Formats: sequence, structure tokens, C-alpha cells
Amino acid sequence: MAEIIQKDGTWVFDGDTLRLTPGRDKNVSLLRRELGELLVPLAALAGISFEQGKKSGRLRLRLRDGADPLLHATGGRLAEPHDPYQLIVESDRYGVAEYFVDEVRNALLLDQVPSGPVDAYLLPGPSVPLSVSAGDGIASFDGERVRLEWKWQAEDAKSAAGARTLPLADITAVEWQPTVGLENGHLRFTVRAAPTKAPPKYDPNAVELWGFKRDPLMALVAAAVQARLPHPAAPAARAALEDARPAEDTPAPAPATTEDDHDALLRRLRELGELHRSGVLTDEEFTLAKQAVLKRM
Repeated sequence: MAEIIQKDGTWVFDGDTLRLTPGRDKNVSLLRRELGELLVPLAALAGISFEQGKKSGRLRLRLRDGADPLLHATGGRLAEPHDPYQLIVESDRYGVAEYFVDEVRNALLLDQVPSGPVDAYLLPGPSVPLSVSAGDGIASFDGERVRLEWKWQAEDAKSAAGARTLPLADITAVEWQPTVGLENGHLRFTVRAAPTKAPPKYDPNAVELWGFKRDPLMALVAAAVQARLPHPAAPAARAALEDARPAEDTPAPAPATTEDDHDALLRRLRELGELHRSGVLTDEEFTLAKQAVLKRM
């Protein structure tokens, strides 16, 4: 067994699993504290490294692509303070860190763990139910549905429509993006049969984030939802994509429209009209979106 204990956290490796426990130091990020202890199976690892510095070093785990729903939902955009797969190591523990790296690398070699991508999540994602308040809204997830409620800072286009409930079956993708410079971040859900190009500030399926302390916690909601969606690299998901993709130079046939689909498209037209009247969509965007809906009808 290999173990390294630091103010930033404690990492333990028993030969099969890495146990990552965040520290109680005040510098440990709110996201890592809320995420809590992580159990990372050896099969989820692509590698490990240790970087020395003058005052402190850093242990880094590299996970296989597609192994962790948190990394997938955030697109690798978690900054260093919030990344649970990094550990700050004090200079007097460099020898322990190097021993830890050797133990993990030897296990990877002995078990012949491949470093390539996987087609199923090897970590479960954050536990549910959970609820996070940040930016212009409150996002809650109970494992079956997402509920979005709006705070007083939200734009009228959102607050006037009231809270939204998104069944998991209607969600096709989720994305968390941090605030970078002058560009605000967001938590956005892509909903089946209701695509939108509206910015998160006006998108009723997105929470806009402004770069405050609690913003990274929205990544937990994104990861919890992502863990319960079909894995994008799963054979069934790839087959569905192939079936949905039209052959080259062959026009895709128009899908049959059922009565329920027709009603949904009518609702979409009304939503587009409201977005256009409120100024969210320009004349050109409204025309293009309306033509796309009419074509499906």
C-alpha cells in the first residue's frame, strides 16, 4: 500500500484502487470538498506524474478518456484548484510522492491497463439528489429529472416562464463551462427536439454563471446528469449515430410526424415567436429557425 498525506488531501493506493480524499485546509476548493472522497479504479487510469517545484510539487492523475463523467461534462475545463485529480505536495514529501508514482505505474504495467479511451463510465459521478444555487438560477437533480429555478438576477425571458422541469429522458447532452475573462460561464442542457442557439443568459435550459465562488459546484450537477446519460462511445450510441447520419450525397428522408410531434413543433413555433418578440432572436435567426420547424412539419 502507498499513501501520501498532505494539507491539500490524502491519496491512498492499495494496488487496485486509488482513494482520493480532499484535505480540510482552507485553500481546498469548495468543489473538491463537496465532491468528497473519490474511489478511482486502476482500470480508469491512463497515467500518473509528479512535478517538482521550489516550494511545492504536484501529483497528477491522467484518466482514460470517457472514464469519468465529471471530466466529460466539463470538457477538461476544471481549473487547477478544482481538479480532484491533482494534489499539492510539500517539498519535504517529494520522496513519498515519487514512491507513490512508482507504485501506481508498476501496477499499471503488471495489470497491463491500456491507456486508450473507454466506452463506459468507470466512476459513478456525484451522488443524488443534489441542488446548487449559483449564477442566475438554482439547478436540482434527483436522478430522474432536472429542475431549473430562476433567481431575481435572471432575465425576464427566463423568469417570466417560471421554473422548468427536464426529464432525464429528454436530455441528450449537458455541458458546464467556467467563466473566462469577460465571457460568462454556464450550465446548459441540450433537450431533445428543442435545440436553441440563444446565449445562456436567455436560454431557458441553461444557467448563466458569472465567475463567483459557487460556480464550479454547477459542474457537480452536470456530472451527475452525464453519468446517467448513455455513454457517447458506447456501441449502442455509436450505432445510433451511424443510423442517424445520412449517407454521402444522399438526402436524408424527412421523419414521419406523429400527432404528438406535430403539437411539439407548434409549441416550438410559439416559443420562437416569444424569443423573437423579446429580442433574444434576431430577424434572421428567427426566420431560419422557423423555416427549420416548418420543414419538419
